Amino acid sequence: MNSRKLWCGGWLVAAVWAAVFVLIPAPEPHRLWGMSACLGYLCAAVAVLSSRPHGRTLSVWLAVGGAIAVPLALFLLTGTAQSEVGVIERSGLLTLRQATPYLADPRTVGDVTPYLPGMAVFGLPRAVLGDNGPLPRALGDARLWCAAAFLGCLWAARHRAARPAAASGSAVSRNAVGAFVASPVVALPLCVSGVDLPLTGLLFLALAYAVRRRPVAAGLALAAACSLKWTAWPAVAVAVALLAHRAGIREAVRGAAVAVGGTVLLLVPSMLLSPGPLVEQVFAFPTGRGPWKTPAASPLPGRLLADLGPAGWYAAVALLLATGLAVAVSLVARPPRDLVSGADRLAMGLCAAFLLAPAGRFGYLALPLTLAVLARLADAGRRKEPLRTLVVRASRPARPVPVPVAWDAR
Repeated sequence: MNSRKLWCGGWLVAAVWAAVFVLIPAPEPHRLWGMSACLGYLCAAVAVLSSRPHGRTLSVWLAVGGAIAVPLALFLLTGTAQSEVGVIERSGLLTLRQATPYLADPRTVGDVTPYLPGMAVFGLPRAVLGDNGPLPRALGDARLWCAAAFLGCLWAARHRAARPAAASGSAVSRNAVGAFVASPVVALPLCVSGVDLPLTGLLFLALAYAVRRRPVAAGLALAAACSLKWTAWPAVAVAVALLAHRAGIREAVRGAAVAVGGTVLLLVPSMLLSPGPLVEQVFAFPTGRGPWKTPAASPLPGRLLADLGPAGWYAAVALLLATGLAVAVSLVARPPRDLVSGADRLAMGLCAAFLLAPAGRFGYLALPLTLAVLARLADAGRRKEPLRTLVVRASRPARPVPVPVAWDAR
C-alpha cells in the first residue's frame, strides 16, 4: 500500500506540474500539453490506487496517453510546435539543396540555425514527404523522428549494451522507465520540440557502451551526438575516462579516435561549404555574441552576469572555463567507475555549463536530469539480478566434494 501511495503522490506532483502551464501565460503548445497531461496524470493517480493487480502498468499507460499520445497526435496533425521544429525541418530541406543546413545571409532570428549539421537529419523526412495532407504532415514532423531516436537509444542501451539479465526485463522495472518517459521532464519536450531528446539518448547510449567495454560503439554514439550540438562535446572526456577505467588506456584511445574522427567527418561538408555561417550561427549566436539576440534568456547566473556588460560576459565565460577545467581534473583524479558515476559526472558538467553560460534556458537542465535518472533506473535493474542469482544458487543442494583416498602402501 505504501508503494501505491508513493506512485500516486508522484502522479499528483506531475499533475500539478502540468497544471502550472495552464495557469500561467505560457506558449500555446505548452498550455495545450498541460491540459491533456494534467488529465492523464490524474487518471494515472486513481488507477494506481485501484485494487487491480496491474494498477501500476495501467497508470503508466494512462499517463503516456494523456501526456504523450494525445497531445503529440494533436500537434502533429495541426502543425503546432515550438520554433525549433521549423528550424530543424528547414535545415533538412537546405541540406538536400545545398549540402549544408545554414542560410548564407539570415535576416531574422528565425532564419538562424543554432545546431550542428547532424541535426538536419531529423528534418529530412519533411523535406522528402512535404506537408500536403495530414499523413505526410504528421510523418514528416521532426518531433516524431526525434522521439523515435530517443526511444531507440533507450532500447539499444537496454538490449545491446546492458547485461543479458537486465535486458530481459525481469530485473529492470518497465513500469519505472515508462513512468519516467511519461513524466513532464521527458513528455513535455517530446511533444512541443524534441530537440534535445536525440542528444540525450545518444549520450546515455555512449555511456552504456563504455561501461560494457565497447569502445567503437561508444565512439560512434558520441560522434552522432557531437554532430547534433556542441554541448555534447564534454561527453567525450567522460566516456573516455570511463573506458580507461573499465577497459584500459588502449581501448579508451580507440573510443576517443572513433568519436573525434566520426565527428569531424560529419562536420566537414558544412565546414568547407559555409564556415562563416556555421561559426556565427552555431557558436556566436547561442553565447550572445552574434548579430541576433538569442531567445534563450532565462535568468540563470551566467545570463545575469552577461547582462552587466562586456566585463560580465567575460566573467561568465571565465567561470564556465574554470568549471570545465575542474571537471576535467576530477576525471583524471577520480575517474567514473560505472554507469551512475559516469552519468553523474557528465550531468554535473552540463549543469554547470547551462547555469554559467552567457545565454540559456531552464529547460536545458532537463538533459542532465534525464541522464542521471536513466542511469539509476538501469543500475537498479542490474543490482537486482546478482541477488536473485545468489538466492537460487544457495537453494540448490550442494554437490558432494570428492575426498582423496590414500593408497595402501603395502
